[in-house]
Amino acid sequence: MRQQEKYTGRLLVLEIIAILLGLIFISPFYLVLTNSVKTLRDILVDAASLPSTIHWSNYSQVWNIIDFPAAFWNSFLITVLSVVFIVFFSSMSAYRISRRPSKFNVFMFLVLISAMIIPFQSIMLQLVRVTSLLELRGQLYGIVACYIGFGMPLSVFLFHGFIRTVPIELEEAATVDGCNPYGIYFRIVLPLLKPIMVTVIILNTLWIWNDYLLPVLIIGGNKDLTTLPIAVTKFFGQYTKKWDMALAGLMMAITPVVLFFLTLQKYIVEGVTSGSLKG
Repeated sequence: MRQQEKYTGRLLVLEIIAILLGLIFISPFYLVLTNSVKTLRDILVDAASLPSTIHWSNYSQVWNIIDFPAAFWNSFLITVLSVVFIVFFSSMSAYRISRRPSKFNVFMFLVLISAMIIPFQSIMLQLVRVTSLLELRGQLYGIVACYIGFGMPLSVFLFHGFIRTVPIELEEAATVDGCNPYGIYFRIVLPLLKPIMVTVIILNTLWIWNDYLLPVLIIGGNKDLTTLPIAVTKFFGQYTKKWDMALAGLMMAITPVVLFFLTLQKYIVEGVTSGSLKG
């Protein structure tokens, strides 16, 4: 039987360091939450203090100013459509590359992996020009197509690593029973991809929901597709910055995705670690 480790001074120091790091990481959430219910004057006087009076009216004003339901629906629709297509295309691509490692498939896999290291800022001007020529700017399908393209590399990489852990004997047995390739994928392989699929969904949802730069470039001046990150910027002008309204809007924008992450975050470690092993 393994003996219980003694509680040493070194362990105490490590725990203290971990607690301090945790406080540092959650401090931005504290500042956003507390200042979202303050007046602008209270924020400018002391942003770190607790509010003397809670002003819930900040949230109701933001709701009306940015038309929160419309902005929320746009962010939700863009995120859901993009994530669904990313998961669908990347899982099928990874399955084909993993099970049919031809020279072309290996080359395409290397191209996708290489795309992960290209900074977005180095291609955004070309992206604006190409999307303008293809008449994708200001369109829902345009922003979704861009998110699919940028989300595929990492998603294919994660799915590829996980699929390699799926025993190929299961597929061979299904083939003997007369199952076609599509049946093997949808009936045998896809249900086994749940851990890594949830990981891919969470990572892409967090990225797309909170993204600001790509919607600004692709959506442009189309107010009908304004997302939450773009809507919150209405409180920042050339001469004035309404921090009380902006922080309340930011709190309203991040709450749904934080709850979504906390609900499914346990699958991230499981999916990533499973995809890092081959067996």
